[in-house]
Amino acid sequence: MFEYKAPLRDYKFVMQELFDCEKHYQSLGYEDASTDMVDAILSEAAKFTEQVIAPINQIGDQQGCQWHDGKVTTPDGFKDAYQQYIEGGWPTLSQSLDFGGQGLPHSINSVISEMLSAANHSFAMYPGLSHGCMSTLEHHGSDQLKNMFMPKLVDGSWTGTMCLTESHCGTDLGLLRTKADLNEDGTYSLNGSKIFISAGEHDLSENIVHLVIARVSGSPAGTKGISLFVVPKFNVNDDGTIADENGVSCGSIEHKMGINGNATCVINFDNAKGYMIGEQNRGLHCMFTFMNGARLGVANEGVAATEASFQGALSYAQERLQMRSMTGIKNPDGVADPIIVHPDVRRMLLTQKVFAEGGRALVTYLAHLVDTSHAGSTDMDKKLADDRLALLTPIAKAFLTETAVDATSYGIQVLGGHGFIKEWGMEQLLRDTKICCIYEGTTGIQALDLIGRKVIGSNGNLLSNFTDEILEFCQAHQSGKFADFCATLREYIELWQEVTQDIAMKAAKNPDEIGAASVDYLMLSGYITLAYMWLKMAKTADTMLAVNPQDADFYKAKLHTAEFYFDRILPKAHGHLACIGNGAKSLMTLPSEHFSF
Repeated sequence: MFEYKAPLRDYKFVMQELFDCEKHYQSLGYEDASTDMVDAILSEAAKFTEQVIAPINQIGDQQGCQWHDGKVTTPDGFKDAYQQYIEGGWPTLSQSLDFGGQGLPHSINSVISEMLSAANHSFAMYPGLSHGCMSTLEHHGSDQLKNMFMPKLVDGSWTGTMCLTESHCGTDLGLLRTKADLNEDGTYSLNGSKIFISAGEHDLSENIVHLVIARVSGSPAGTKGISLFVVPKFNVNDDGTIADENGVSCGSIEHKMGINGNATCVINFDNAKGYMIGEQNRGLHCMFTFMNGARLGVANEGVAATEASFQGALSYAQERLQMRSMTGIKNPDGVADPIIVHPDVRRMLLTQKVFAEGGRALVTYLAHLVDTSHAGSTDMDKKLADDRLALLTPIAKAFLTETAVDATSYGIQVLGGHGFIKEWGMEQLLRDTKICCIYEGTTGIQALDLIGRKVIGSNGNLLSNFTDEILEFCQAHQSGKFADFCATLREYIELWQEVTQDIAMKAAKNPDEIGAASVDYLMLSGYITLAYMWLKMAKTADTMLAVNPQDADFYKAKLHTAEFYFDRILPKAHGHLACIGNGAKSLMTLPSEHFSF
């Protein structure tokens, strides 16, 4: 089993050198968030994830969670680790001062979330879901609900979930059957069952706060009749203390491909007491606060898995001796050369590296937009940040998780037969990561959201605003040493714009053209977006090479990796362009009844 090490030097590069986080924080009023403070926080987080969370990762996979008579027990070490997580103040980091938080920027917490997930995906999901629960309550809950639930969620003694899916409705939430009936005291009684509820029942916290979508009796059918409710496992007194047990129970837990240390539950609501959040029949609007944040969190999980797999594969490739290099002996004192000298192994390692580091840059870019959305000095600043997040969230969520599945598969491949057996931990990463392409909206759903709602739905404005930023950066650096990168990226931007117009024109005649093109369009968008990140990183690394020559090896590695991305990874976008150009005909002409005979 490899040992996870938080990539602190790369965090410093991305946060401080690439995106100048201190200037960013000062502009938003986060006066205390200096680089020294950020370094100190991340250093302590690294120790915690490496020494406490990573060692129980394999245990969690092997033992899984145990269900007995409606109660769930987490794997050995999880409860103690979660208590240390609370005692360290980690849940409070980016939460509001009004409810006991430390009031630091979201983007700092985003880095810690990557560390947690890379060290132990299953464990990280327990506190990760609480963040979305708190954000939704803070944005849409009444003062009474905030005072009842936020303090305990913020300090981590209570955890949160979101309850959307039912056995007959996943993506199509308008089909839900869970009902809510108004009580005389203004609360509601909820009845129904939800499935696939991550962290829905466990032994880590004193209470579990479920955010549940349901239909109030008499509300319209479909998504227009959905409302959102907060439903605690234990009822809560007005002063925030725990009262009696609510009508909430765990019917069973799922036996899964991966993330075995996290309890995926069937949650039953039997006259469970709930409180409406926001307006009646506006539940999905409120819940999208949770879902959009969760989608960025899943993108971060993709980066985390890619980083963890890269570390395991790299360590093995540097030590495993097999054959000699085709260009001459590289390890004369050994019986063979380390496999990292062989071109195919280097191809796989560099592919992992470009997606881990490029993905980290993209997630940080988005996290800074979240900071601005929360604390921007003007409404216009906030709107611009929200618009950019609207466009890039589906790209990040889908692209960084699809590439994470490829990267974790490469991690197995580098180790060969050793990667296929459990003791090395590489196959667990692939099993744990596949869910990232599914939950919080599948890749296909993200693709439809991107091309249908965000691009065509905005008449191309969201996309053009982003491509204008990229083209402006290319214009500023077109005559320097990165002229070739800039010229290449400009060509891809033109192709991106042309194919967008082509899809919109075809879709006006045949709506299936959107669905047929959507995933390829998203992957194309992802390759181009990551190319922008690598261009920015290359320029920054070149600048810092003169400023900090003592770190020359680090910056030169960035420059080499950027070259690999433009030479060997970005050209893959042409395959997606070709598929988009071929349209929907071959995809949609075979009658459904003829798929099998």
